[in-house]
Amino acid sequence: MARKPGQSPQAIRERAAKTAAVMATPGAVPAAPKKKTSIAQFAREVRAEARKITWTSRKETWITSVMVAIMVVLAALFFWLVNTVLNFAITWLLRVATGG
Repeated sequence: MARKPGQSPQAIRERAAKTAAVMATPGAVPAAPKKKTSIAQFAREVRAEARKITWTSRKETWITSVMVAIMVVLAALFFWLVNTVLNFAITWLLRVATGG
């Protein structure tokens, strides 16, 4: 199979060396300057973010709830079936092993 570009051992070593060099220098990623915000500015920003919230409609909520209920029932049936099969298999195996 053909290798993808940049997948040779040499290319991998070069990328690892570059990454290690960047990680080793503490000033490689400049820290974001801390800016002072007032309580009023904070409240304005919170209100602006709160306006971006979108709520699901009643129909979407109902459909999602029904889908969750269906999946719960299907999962319960699956695990009940697996439990029943394993219980039957272990009971049969123990009956055979004990000679009864």
